[in-house]
Amino acid sequence: MQRPTPLPASTPPARPAWSPDEEIAFTRIGPPVAVPEGGPGDPDETAPIEPLWHDVPDDAVRPIPFAPAAESAPDIDPEVGVRDVWAAARARRRALRAEVRRFTARQRRRRMLWIGVAAALVLLVLGTLGAAYSPLFAVERVQVVGTSSLDAGAVEAALADQIGVPLPLVDSSAVKAALIQFPLVETYTLEARPPHDLVVRIVERTPIGSVQSAAGYTLVDAAGVALSTTAEPPAGHPVIDVTGGVGSPAFEAVGTVFRALPDSIRTQVTGMTATTANDVTLDLGGPGTSVVWGNADDSEYKAVALESIMAARPPEGVSSYDVSSPNAVVVR
Repeated sequence: MQRPTPLPASTPPARPAWSPDEEIAFTRIGPPVAVPEGGPGDPDETAPIEPLWHDVPDDAVRPIPFAPAAESAPDIDPEVGVRDVWAAARARRRALRAEVRRFTARQRRRRMLWIGVAAALVLLVLGTLGAAYSPLFAVERVQVVGTSSLDAGAVEAALADQIGVPLPLVDSSAVKAALIQFPLVETYTLEARPPHDLVVRIVERTPIGSVQSAAGYTLVDAAGVALSTTAEPPAGHPVIDVTGGVGSPAFEAVGTVFRALPDSIRTQVTGMTATTANDVTLDLGGPGTSVVWGNADDSEYKAVALESIMAARPPEGVSSYDVSSPNAVVVR
């Protein structure tokens, strides 16, 4: 493969020779100017300075034609004023508001629905409260339930000041002050039965026996609360003889033992004695049988064991039952 032959070097065109005898006229906008001898390349000569528009005829100046715009500007009515501009702006705002209302109509309907539901609930609550606190729901009858030893009529008479009071406004402090005068009342609850009934549910104290004192025989419950005082021992309740009085550990143990007894045995007990919390003894009535109980631990278990042995060995032929150890009951 042969290398291509290089192209011949180009020769610049020859500059024409300058002839001093030639006269060249340089024409600008003005009249022709004669070039002096020596030619334009003579460094010692300069051309005279002539004004640009010197002796230019009027017909030589041509005006530049105006190029029209691509789109003609809209005609402006010279009679449009500020009020017309304001009116157009207001019309535009009204149109914008109308579009906004049209696109938010569903949201506004949903909001109005929720507002209506909330308003209905508020009116319902206000109406209910207004009716409840009005004389339409005032107390007309006080009903006492749950009493056995206590006189229900006396309790109702003590609460007569609540008649005419709206059920929500019944004063619980006044009810407590009225019931505190009845020692047999252990606890109570108030129940409103619209439109006019107030129910008082009472839990009475359970007396465990009577304690002898200088005033006579005082009936007490397991907490040592005095219920009544009589000159003779109350019928149907055992006489309690403990060391240290109603505030001692011996009395607390006696109360625990008596409340653990079944009704079949409780009605046979005529006396309970204790010097300490560990030597509780029960006296059974007619046959004169005693029950050695010991302390109050496992009283429910001891009560079941005593009931079983009494069914097998009645008290008439027994002088004592010892249930201090319920797994090994001793009968004498």
